[in-house]
Parts: sequence; C-alpha cells; structure tokens
Amino acid sequence: MEPDRRLHPRGRGPARVSTAAPAAPPVREESFLAHRPMLLSLAYRLLGSVHDAEDTVQDAYLRWTATDRADVDNPAAFLTTTVTRLALDRLRSAAVRRESYVGAWLPEPLPTFGPQDPAETAALRDSASMAVLVLLEKLSPAERAVFVLREAFALPYDEIAAILERPAASCRQLHRRALLHVAAAPRPAPPPDPARGRELVLSFLSAAQSGDLERLKAVLREDVVLTTDGGGKVSAGLRPVLGAVKSARVFAAVFARRYQGADFRAVRFNHAPALLIELGHRRVLYVFDVAADGLISHVYGIVNPDKLAHLAS
Repeated sequence: MEPDRRLHPRGRGPARVSTAAPAAPPVREESFLAHRPMLLSLAYRLLGSVHDAEDTVQDAYLRWTATDRADVDNPAAFLTTTVTRLALDRLRSAAVRRESYVGAWLPEPLPTFGPQDPAETAALRDSASMAVLVLLEKLSPAERAVFVLREAFALPYDEIAAILERPAASCRQLHRRALLHVAAAPRPAPPPDPARGRELVLSFLSAAQSGDLERLKAVLREDVVLTTDGGGKVSAGLRPVLGAVKSARVFAAVFARRYQGADFRAVRFNHAPALLIELGHRRVLYVFDVAADGLISHVYGIVNPDKLAHLAS
C-alpha cells in the first residue's frame, strides 16, 4: 500500500496511517458531536450569523478529522481554538462587506423555541440577545473574540491569549476596551418569561392588525426604537424609527398593506419574544426587547430574506 503523504497539520512530516479498529472513526465523531452545541453557540456569538456559524463548525470538523489525535490533549480546547480562529477570519472579511450594507445591519435570528437549557448561564443567554449582538458589531474582531470568550464562556485570560496568540496583558486590554463600548450603550431588561412574552406579542399583533394607534402605543414605550433590516433585498426603512407615535404609524400601515392573509406565530428568538409572519414563501420576523415596565423598548424587524432562509428547516 502506498504510504499516506499528507502533511501533518503542525508540519512535522507525514501523518500516521491509522491502524485502529474500525470503531475509531465513530468514536472521533462522537467526541466532536459532544462539543458541537457549544461550538455552534460560540461561532454564532462571534459571527452573528446562523449560516456562517454552521459553516465554521463544519470547517472545524474537517480539521478535527484531519488531525492526529495523539497531538490533541484537550479536544474542547483544540476545537474552541479552531472555531475561534476560523470565525475571526470570517469576521475580517465580513467587516468589509458590511461597510457597503444597505440600511441597518441586524444579526441572523437564532430560534429558541424549546424550553430554556438549565445549563445555559445568564451571561450566555445575554450574549445571544439582539441588543448585545448589535453592540458587538461595533467592536474589532479581536475585541469581539475576547469579549465573547471572557464574558459568555468565562475563559481565563491565559487560555484566551493562547487562542488568539497574543499576550495575556493584550487580551486584558482588549477586554477592557470591549466592556467600555458595551457599557456605554443602554441594555434591555432580562426578557419576560415565555407566557408573558407570548401575551405581549399577541397584544401587539391584535393592535397592529386593527390599525388602532392607541392600542399600539399602549404596548410600546415612549422612546421605543424600530430597526428594520432589508439589506437592499426588499423594501425597509434605512434608518431606525424613534418613538411610539411614529413606530405605531409604521406598524399600522405595514400590517394593512403587506400582511393581509398572512400566518402569524408568537415565538421566541434569541431568548426574546418574537412574531413570525409567513405569507407564501415570504417570511418576516419581529424580535422584541421588553423593558422592566413590561413595554416594548426595541423592535428588530428582519425582512432580508437571506437572513431568514435558515428558518425553512
């Protein structure tokens, strides 16, 4: 048999030809699958895109299968490092594309239909919120990586330094800068429980369908912000709409003109109450930040079809 001449990932000569029993590949795959939810969670927070997160984790899997397991003492650390570095490469190229993005940019929404995972910390849930993901877009790729690894996944600075191949002191400085950016922006209150969130969504829907401006304003804070992401693919506001009066008028007009005969569902995305609208093959999603007083403080309207394509599955 011709020897395997593929280079070792670390450049130390040919990779060994495995003589393990046939059960070895499934064991390797099971080891990866055990870490896959965490890797997807990490990649999504770094990229703000479900599609890119899945592609990044798939690329990490290919590297995992091509790596000699004798050189991997800690699979979780190896995979976390691989996903972070792959995501940083994507972030740098995405930053150039987003400079020419038409209108406001919002992250791809993450479905959170099922019951809350008890193993998921409050910091991990918070870092997947629309508000935080929008804030993270203002950070440099390195600042974003340090913030996510430190705040959401509670990694120590020495591990973050090894992942980013930077001194620990530099990672501390990046973390401080990221915290200053994030702390300077208002943060929403923790989302309401699913039952209360559903009730709020249905109240909003009823008011919007009826075109009743007073009922709409009754569920919106006076300083509510409406941000819509169409990406130049469909009609959408290029700038945020500020205030309950203007936002109520927009919703009343849009629901009357565009959503007649649509199917509506009260759902949860990014751990927040949301309204999914389906009209034929077209989808629209509104995700709501809810203030401590129970009123809607921010509405994120995702109408760019590219950002909702993953919902088909």
